[in-house]
Amino acid sequence: MLQSAAPRIVLGLGANLGAPRRQLLAAVAALSRELGPLLVAPLYRSAAVSPIAQPEFFNTVVLARSDRQPERLLAIAKELEAQAGRVEGPRWGPRPLDVDLLLVGELQLDDAALTLPHPRLRERGFVLAPLADVAPELRLPPGLPDGRTAAELLAELPRETWPVRVPWTADEHGR
Repeated sequence: MLQSAAPRIVLGLGANLGAPRRQLLAAVAALSRELGPLLVAPLYRSAAVSPIAQPEFFNTVVLARSDRQPERLLAIAKELEAQAGRVEGPRWGPRPLDVDLLLVGELQLDDAALTLPHPRLRERGFVLAPLADVAPELRLPPGLPDGRTAAELLAELPRETWPVRVPWTADEHGR
């Protein structure tokens, strides 16, 4: 368990190009170097939420405690994506790494560069399932009386949209 008075940071990680598991593990290691101890959720696989045909995604979430400003956390996420080879492309297109800043404590922010909590956090099974594994008590959004937990929100989604837990080790195709 992460112990600190600093705000709880939740980041969503996904990948569906190249070697997704390796890219996600590299991102977790880099985030650990930047933010300190992490709580890492199990790995999940799901269909891409996109009108663009593409491979399935591998997703997880990580939790940390940090006093870093949201803008710096976003910059770290973008740096990791660039290091993994991500280039500008169509919205919701395939990518070697996607790092989304989902929550920074109870902060609510809505500007051109960053919206917190993440605007689609409560409707994405590929975020809710791993989040429910590592932070079942976390209400979304935090600090609001109507916030439901990730597990409660996941249970409300159609079962066929739920992601599938997969091992962190590569399958026979090296993915």
